[in-house]
Amino acid sequence: MIESIFNTLTELLNGNYWLAILSSFFWGILSILLSPCHLSSIPLIVGFLTSQGKLSILRTFNLSLVFALGILVSIAVIGGITLSMGRLMGDVGKIGNYLVAVVFFVVGLYLLDLIRLPWSGANLSGTRYKGLVAALVLGLIFGIGLGPCTFAFMAPVLGVVFEVSQTNILIALSLLSAFAFGHCIVIVLAGVLSGKVQQYLNWTDKSKTVKYVKNICGILVIFGGIYMIYNTF
Repeated sequence: MIESIFNTLTELLNGNYWLAILSSFFWGILSILLSPCHLSSIPLIVGFLTSQGKLSILRTFNLSLVFALGILVSIAVIGGITLSMGRLMGDVGKIGNYLVAVVFFVVGLYLLDLIRLPWSGANLSGTRYKGLVAALVLGLIFGIGLGPCTFAFMAPVLGVVFEVSQTNILIALSLLSAFAFGHCIVIVLAGVLSGKVQQYLNWTDKSKTVKYVKNICGILVIFGGIYMIYNTF
């Protein structure tokens, strides 16, 4: 079933412009949904958002978007650097994976309330941008270890992009943008939906439910770190 979907999307990439854009968009979505590495970003952003206290939907959207963009920026930079070094695109080696695993463990312990980090949006002395900075930094660091996973899903898209870019750079950029949009939308939707649920149920940063959600996300994030290390061997 999955192989059939992959084959269909690959064929659409070589179809007309709009079919290629649609295919690239779905490749971006699948790069999250079918990758254990990327799926760990869901509990990570949900846990981060719950740690920020009660948020408006707009604030939740902004934090989720900045986190997702941080991942994309990091992946793009790492991809360019590794490619220029003649390595597999996005392959940062064991050190990069260990770095991300450490971040996972730290964030997981924070969500379990075992350590403290200066991220709580409700207690940041009125500096509303610190939450955005924390989301960006978290996304940038998380993106470092996602190179191999991301470029494995991007391979069919990149093949078409490299070919098309020689004659029409705008189409090539459109394909990359569609992939990026599909990649981000899953993370942003997960964040917005968690914020919507929190708002609907009138959770506050002192609610027991929020504590349970944070703890569950913390455990899942730690498992993500363990998976990152296991996948490095």
